[in-house]
Amino acid sequence: MPYAIARIKKLKRSNLAGSEAHTARLRETPNADPSQNNIRFIGHHNPNESLDQLVMERIREQKRKIRPDAVYAVEILLTASPEYFRPDCPTKAGYYEPERVDSWLEASKKWLESQYSSRVVRAELHLDEATPHIHAYFVPLDDLGQLRAKHFFDGRQKMRQFQDSYSAATEHLGLERGIKGSRAQHQDIKDFYSIVNSGIEPNSSLTESQLQAKAALSDRAQTKKQEIEATAKALVKEIEAKDQLIKQLQTEKLLLRQQTQQLRDLPLVDVAWELGLHHEEGKWKGHGHIINIDGSKFYDFAPEQQKGSGGAIDLVMHVNNCNLRQAVIWLHERFGEAGAIGAAIAFSRQVADEIIELEPRPKFTLPVEEKSKWSSVSNYLTQKRGIPENFVELLHKRGLVYADDQQNAVFVMRNLSEEPQALGAFLRGTRGENNTFKGYEKGTKRREGWFHFRLGGQPTDPVEKVVLLKSPIDAVSFAMLEYQLRGDVPPNRTLYMAVDNPKSLPVEQLQNIPNLQVAFDSDDEGNAAARVVKELLPQSKRLKCKADDWNQQLLDYGQQLRQQQQQQEQEQEQDDELSL
Repeated sequence: MPYAIARIKKLKRSNLAGSEAHTARLRETPNADPSQNNIRFIGHHNPNESLDQLVMERIREQKRKIRPDAVYAVEILLTASPEYFRPDCPTKAGYYEPERVDSWLEASKKWLESQYSSRVVRAELHLDEATPHIHAYFVPLDDLGQLRAKHFFDGRQKMRQFQDSYSAATEHLGLERGIKGSRAQHQDIKDFYSIVNSGIEPNSSLTESQLQAKAALSDRAQTKKQEIEATAKALVKEIEAKDQLIKQLQTEKLLLRQQTQQLRDLPLVDVAWELGLHHEEGKWKGHGHIINIDGSKFYDFAPEQQKGSGGAIDLVMHVNNCNLRQAVIWLHERFGEAGAIGAAIAFSRQVADEIIELEPRPKFTLPVEEKSKWSSVSNYLTQKRGIPENFVELLHKRGLVYADDQQNAVFVMRNLSEEPQALGAFLRGTRGENNTFKGYEKGTKRREGWFHFRLGGQPTDPVEKVVLLKSPIDAVSFAMLEYQLRGDVPPNRTLYMAVDNPKSLPVEQLQNIPNLQVAFDSDDEGNAAARVVKELLPQSKRLKCKADDWNQQLLDYGQQLRQQQQQQEQEQEQDDELSL
């Protein structure tokens, strides 16, 4: 991969003539081809106008006297690695593809003009050496017209910005930037020319076999160089990713620290001090109070008080004889918003802890069964949903499905303990032709109870297979499809379970089941839910139904069986007629 290359050399006034002698070819230059013409694309071709004159005219008068060792100009050297100019033969010195040079020259000129404008007093394209390159002379004047080279090129950060800028200007040509953050020193002029002159033709005194061997060695070196550069770039990206992760973790740590600080209650000794109490003999006294503070708890030993509590808000309410809202305002005035919020959170937590400890838990109550409605619900499940009547009755006898007073099918949701308890109920409307009602009974614990049943094996056998489905009707339909296709119950104990959302999945109880099948709907929602289950339970396998859902597939299969039966009956009648 070819690279964009940009180097600088700071020139004192005494260096200007020597630099110009080389770049303007005022003296003999080794390795330069005199038959090639260089191009000065910024500045005049006046032989009587020296670089020193150009620089001094641009500097003009300065507010301060220029130091003897000051940088009068900066020589900017621009090029690209040889494989950009001659991709098919990078070692062929002096050769280049003109259209590539033109594109690179245009981009480089635009960059010089946008970065330094009229402060570039001369720029030349050299084509007479091994690799095309540009010499540009920049007078380092700041926005106030003062000579300040440090303003542009002082320090690693500014040099990095210089490299980044030129790289961005030429990246559309397929040129890459060098490795960011590299500890390598920037090349000086001699090192730069080692790049420019790379690929010089070998000595003509070498034999053909020696030339071939040297070319092969150069190719291997180039390949090795590219491999090292690729490895270095990968390492830099890895380091940058780790640095980004460290910054992210530090930010999260700071945020957690702030949140933790906000969750803490105010120290009661600080609150007591703000309340105007004074510390004496281990107690906080004043306003008729004698208060002992022990961490987050306090107790008032004053004869007319004799009570205690905990937390900053309770202490303020006790001493100031005020209500909760007044106590929060008082804390806000003295400890600021963060202090008042922290005290309020601590107070809320204290109240919540008391409620959790003392308040009785309401027990879930199933909807009242309405036996007179069961025949209608049973007909819905068998006639409209195609579920075999004997299995519907089996579920009914087990207490897993029944009818309520609204003619809803009530599917009982239980936990997975050895003696399952009812913790919820899923209701499915059955009244009327197009009843779409479905929902959960109030108080259902969806993360603790599920509609489920077991088939196959022996009742005491451990479950070896679990099938997860979206709804109770899908769970029953899937089980009946398996039964009709197999002609019998499963050989091993199988649990069919309705889980409408992965959030309610009992991961701990399913993680050791070897055969776990996910048979959610085949739509986008079902596929997304199956992926979540796969992340939580890696052993799970996806099953997709051919119809919209498993109940529709059960109905389709039932229709197929009836058609086959009718066809067999017709064939039998034809056979009987022939026999007569």
